[in-house]
Amino acid sequence: MGRSFVNWSGSLRFTPAEFVEPVDEDQVRTVVRRARESGTTIRPVGSGHSSSPLVRTDGILLGLDRLAGVISDDGDLATAWAGTKLQALGEGLYDAGLAMDNLGDVDYQSIAGATATGTHGTGLRFGNLSTQVVGVRLVTGTGDTLDIGPDRNADLLPAARLSLGALGVVTQVTLDVQPRYELHRRSWCAPVDWTLDHLAELQHTNRNMDFYWYPRSDQTQVRVMNRVDERPDDRVWDTPRVPDSGPWGQPREVQVGPTHRTIPRHRELRFEEIEYMLPAEAFPACFAEVRRRITRRHRRVAGWRVLVRSIAADDVWLSNAYGRPTTTIACLQNTSLPYEEYFRDMEAVFRQYGGRPHWGKKHWLTARELRPLYPRWDDFQAVRRRLDPDGVFLGPDLARLLEQA
Repeated sequence: MGRSFVNWSGSLRFTPAEFVEPVDEDQVRTVVRRARESGTTIRPVGSGHSSSPLVRTDGILLGLDRLAGVISDDGDLATAWAGTKLQALGEGLYDAGLAMDNLGDVDYQSIAGATATGTHGTGLRFGNLSTQVVGVRLVTGTGDTLDIGPDRNADLLPAARLSLGALGVVTQVTLDVQPRYELHRRSWCAPVDWTLDHLAELQHTNRNMDFYWYPRSDQTQVRVMNRVDERPDDRVWDTPRVPDSGPWGQPREVQVGPTHRTIPRHRELRFEEIEYMLPAEAFPACFAEVRRRITRRHRRVAGWRVLVRSIAADDVWLSNAYGRPTTTIACLQNTSLPYEEYFRDMEAVFRQYGGRPHWGKKHWLTARELRPLYPRWDDFQAVRRRLDPDGVFLGPDLARLLEQA
């Protein structure tokens, strides 16, 4: 009997037939070839932060934790082993005088897992983390090593930058990086109507901006970040007062530090999450309906908060922000509380407004519903079949996402 796997939130539990942790690419190739010869499914896994069942398998679960560390950097590019956690990657880049362009709220993830599922931060000018990927090295379903980048197999890069682990086992990731910098982080509490009225200005006058809405109080926490070497436009914070709230503009939190220490947040409380990526223009109407439904139907069980962020459009084939500026809505729910009825109701709203689900979070869509949402869906499928002709990486859950019923 293999070792049991439990994801970060505890909602995904299974026991693969075998759990392996290769220490180098040779071992990865050996495991993949063995799986192919025996007709066994193999799924790669990073940190296990995802709450979707992408990694579930009754075959071989291949952990990446031992493939970790920064391999090289030359000022503009940095290459890391796939299992490198974002926190360790940030420190390694910082020591080399470098930094990633943007990050998400969590640094527990591996770089391969984060980019393969479309993990993102926030900011009108910033794509998700996969848009920072300029090269990938992977072991395909035939057990061969393939380098993908601007100079080698460039036609595969739009598929490989965000692949759901469907093209092969990613062993190395090359990132576009920049000289290290520091961010000034501030947060405020404000009524939700004020935040919505000022949202466009907040997004355009700050490098990074997002907000949490707390359904039980109908308040928000607004968070902004700007580089310390660039002066932001502070006009919005000159708004003098909010009725019945006293002087406006006193920050709840102030922090200055390197990007990898300033953006991610450490959380003891574990949660389930559904997040959909919406066309930016659809956000106002969609959020209004989300707010209405939560207030009327789910306020009793909605124990935590709703997070709103923004992502720039990109050309990555399975990216949730493909071809359109995107605003995201995420509903978070403590793991001790029920979530499915609440999340399914939110999913119905998100779909009504053209939303695409986050690959690494809860959703109930299958290939039939997903295919119309991605203009390059069939191109990705062609690459997948080319690199994994025998379906070595196509576990049952991934098949539901990618194979038309």
